[in-house]
Amino acid sequence: MTTQRIESVRIHDRRLRWPIEAELETQLTGARVERLERRAKYLLVVTDRGTLIVHLGMSGSLRVVPDVLARRLHDHVEIALDSGRTVRFNDPRRFGSLHWVTGDPLAHPLLATLGPEPLSEDFDGAHLYRSSRGRKVPAKVFIMNAAHVVGVGNIYASESLFHAGVRPTKSAGKLTQAECQRLAAEIKRVLSDAIEVGGTTLRDYVDPDGNPGYFRQRLFVYDRAGKACRRCHAPISQRIIGQRSTYWCPICQR
Repeated sequence: MTTQRIESVRIHDRRLRWPIEAELETQLTGARVERLERRAKYLLVVTDRGTLIVHLGMSGSLRVVPDVLARRLHDHVEIALDSGRTVRFNDPRRFGSLHWVTGDPLAHPLLATLGPEPLSEDFDGAHLYRSSRGRKVPAKVFIMNAAHVVGVGNIYASESLFHAGVRPTKSAGKLTQAECQRLAAEIKRVLSDAIEVGGTTLRDYVDPDGNPGYFRQRLFVYDRAGKACRRCHAPISQRIIGQRSTYWCPICQR
């Protein structure tokens, strides 16, 4: 897609999480794609005119297909390239979004308040300790808040807390420096391991090639309520924290 010119934009349904702006077709048509970037869960299509910010929501996907290929159900946006191929945005639930910016995309309201990337040098135990001071929310809710660190979803939060030996209900402000160091290290390791095996498939997740993620086979606590802990054999506990199912070992995580 990079270095290609956008020949046309066809929008079949503007009713996404935020309605697609009326000028998007005009703004994108004729632009040349320079590079693709990512910030948290947002994809940045950088062109010589501005940047298209794309969020896939819960069920969205982008496919690059021959222009002659018939549209699929829920193909809401088509971006035709001068190569004869078309980028199609598909989103059955319409929780995704597209936004056009001409200035610094990182200054956009959706990106400006995001915390550091978890696998970057900007994220470490010191950052976690500083940002958690005075916070009364549970540790799990805290590390899932993108204002403190991006990309730590429900599954990986439970797994990282388990491996760090931190109970998810513990107040973030009471985390010690040592706990923050362990937790930051485990977040990096758990996410890296998940990336290596293609993520975690619980329902309908597949990678760009249509393959499921295999990290579920390595889960220690998530979705294992009542089963024996893989370390100490105590029954795994489960409760709703921050409106999300949370799992932990009452012995390994004190």
